[in-house]
Amino acid sequence: MNAANVDALYQEIILDHYKNPQGEGLRDDFDTEVHHVNPTCGDEITLRVDLDGDIVKDVSYAAEGCSISQASASVMYELVHGKTVAQAFAILDEFHAMMQSKGQIEPNEDVLEDAIAFAGVAKFPARVKCALLGWMAWKDATSAALSLKEQEQS
Repeated sequence: MNAANVDALYQEIILDHYKNPQGEGLRDDFDTEVHHVNPTCGDEITLRVDLDGDIVKDVSYAAEGCSISQASASVMYELVHGKTVAQAFAILDEFHAMMQSKGQIEPNEDVLEDAIAFAGVAKFPARVKCALLGWMAWKDATSAALSLKEQEQS
């Protein structure tokens, strides 16, 4: 597949997740909730995490903003939902590295699946924060949920 075809496929994946978001809608069973705002563009997300032991039982969110931030939250939901926290953090690390690479690293499609569609976004520093918004909210909510569970056990 040539570069133009790959870019078109990636754009299609992003648009599909934007139009048909996975995990969207705040659900009542949750351990923690966070609200993140991207001050440079006004994108916002409220995200809830529900852990069952070390499994990401659910991630729910309400987001407003550009197609990149909303599609990225949808892809993030698909990638972390049902995984162990350790697996989900490893996926986050891979996504974060890709987004910080300015397009200079070859992303791992086996780990990132649909998130590989955001590889082109990494070349545009102003849009990287858009793609990372939901992921950083998930990281903060999950870290807070883990801290709460630790406190409950002590």
